[in-house]
Order: sequence, then C-alpha cells, then structure tokens
Amino acid sequence: MRFLKSFNAFIEKWMALVTPLCLLTGVIFADQFSRMLFLVPYIFAFMTFCGSLGSKFSDIGKVVQHPLPLILSVLILHLLLPFLALGAGSLLFPQSPYIITGMVLEFVVPSAVVSTMWVSIYRGSTPFTLSLLLIDTLLAPFCVPFSLRLFVGSSVQVDASGMMKELLLMVGIPALVGMTLNQLTRGSVKQTLSPKLAPFGKIALILVVCANSSKVAPFIRHMTPQLFAVAGVILLLAAAGYALGWAVSAVLKQKRELVVSMSFGCGMRNISAGAVIAAAYFPAEVMFPVMIGTLFQQILAASFAQLLKKHYGLPGEDAC
Repeated sequence: MRFLKSFNAFIEKWMALVTPLCLLTGVIFADQFSRMLFLVPYIFAFMTFCGSLGSKFSDIGKVVQHPLPLILSVLILHLLLPFLALGAGSLLFPQSPYIITGMVLEFVVPSAVVSTMWVSIYRGSTPFTLSLLLIDTLLAPFCVPFSLRLFVGSSVQVDASGMMKELLLMVGIPALVGMTLNQLTRGSVKQTLSPKLAPFGKIALILVVCANSSKVAPFIRHMTPQLFAVAGVILLLAAAGYALGWAVSAVLKQKRELVVSMSFGCGMRNISAGAVIAAAYFPAEVMFPVMIGTLFQQILAASFAQLLKKHYGLPGEDAC
C-alpha cells in the first residue's frame, strides 16, 4: 500500500506529463493496446466510480441557493464552447465533417473529475466543483447525444440511443453508485475506500489513454498540415475554456474560491469519455481532435494554475 500511495502521489504531481506520454505510448505500441479497446468502457466505468466516491447528493444543496455561477458554467461547457468549436471547424475545415465532429465532441463531454485535484490544491470551492461534476455527469448520457445532434447531426450520423447507453454504463450508473455509497456511509467511504482505489484509478486512466491512442496512431505517425492546424485550434479552444470560466466568475464578482473552481471546471474535459464515444460510434478521423486534447489539458491546467496563483496569491507550490 505504501508503494501504491507513492505511485498515486507521483501520478497526480506529474499528470501534465503522464497523459502526453500515455498518448505517445499508445501510438508507438498501437497493435498491442488496440487489443484492449473492448475493455475500455468497463475500465472507464471503474474510473467514474472512483472519482464519484468523494461526492454526495447533498453537495448540490450548498450550491443551488446561488445557482447563477453553476448555470453559466454548464452553458459555457455545453453551448458556448461547442458552438465556438463548430464555428472554427466549419470555417477552417469545411470539407472535413469528421474533423468538425471530433472538435465538437471534444467540447460537449462533461467536465473532468480530475479538476477536483487542481481545485483542492489551489483552494477553490470544493462544494461548487462537486456540484458541477455531479450535475454534468448525470446529464452526460442525455446532453452529449443531444448536443452532437444539435451541432453536427445534419452532417454525420449520430447514434443517440447507443451513445446514451454507453454513457450510462461509463458515467451515469457508476457515478450514482459511488455517490450513493458516500451518502449512505455519511462520507466515511471517502476516507476508507477512496484512498485505496485511487492508485488503481490512475492505472485505469493510463490504460484508457493508451488504448484509445492506438486508434489515432496512423494520423500522428503521418501528421499533415491540416492535422497540425487542428491541434492548434484545439489548443486555443481548450485555453478559452479556462479563460471563460475565469472571466465570467470575475465579471460576477465571485470570491476567489469560486473563480478557481469555475476556471478549472470550465477548462477541463472528460476527454477519455469523448475518446470512448469516438472509438465506438465514429470513424477514426473523429478520434484525432479528441485525443490531441490530452496533450494540452493538464499542461493548460498547470499554466492557468500559475496565473491564478500570481493574480490571487494562491497556495500550492507543489501543484505542478
């Protein structure tokens, strides 16, 4: 257990480097990791369960009394950023509907559970972050298929019912189970079971990224000017998520804790869920814009963490 705790701490500290390395590993050993693709939805369900053990339904009650920041965060996550992705894709890659679909998919998946780590380190509002994750996760089985149908349904075939079942398996049901356990045990499961499962959750994340990366191996091995351009646009859009969360919370004159939470909550996406959906329901071209986001997400989180720290004097010297 001591080794597992050390491993978990190491992965959390170096997450910004671990995810790109996993992407590279999946590309190099694509033949080996592609054999694991059928297991990915079940591994991801375990990840969601682990991440949900720290959440309770009662957390929502602490936030809904002042719901405007939460509502605006959901609108940024599922309307504004997907609309910007659709606009950028249609303008820059009009002849590539699957590239556009991948860009939109990258920005309709729910907020990332790993954002809780950054919020905790930089002393954000944990109840707000948990409430956003809870609502976003529970809405995902319905919101993601609807958003894809809304934004790109006319140009690609979207299997909404199949996608909904997949998201219920990977996100909805394990999240409900984890939160129910935490609620029934009055939070004790977070102190007992969650730390024991945390290292295995990190291993699961590594396996998911490596396996899903195997599908984009042909594209990364043969990068074209268009794919480099796609990567650049994804980087800018991902940075816009953090910036919009920060800007909106600042305009609303929210406290420092909520600024931190909205910045990470609007900036970080559950890319692994998007990759699983892309792998299951779309051609391989859709996977590239989604997976390339893994190169930027943690690095952007680290960068915005430093900007927040500089502006607000936040703690967290060891965050990056």
